[in-house]
Amino acid sequence: MASEKRKHKTEDEGDQLKGTLYSVFGLGIFIIATWLVVFSIFAGRF
Repeated sequence: MASEKRKHKTEDEGDQLKGTLYSVFGLGIFIIATWLVVFSIFAGRF
């Protein structure tokens, strides 16, 4: 019985970790894209 609860808990933790990973990748892509847009605006001034 205890092993069943533990197995269910690890699956939930895995889902949470996947969600965290996707969030971090999404935020990273957003930051890089924003940086590239700002840099292209800056480089276009010269």
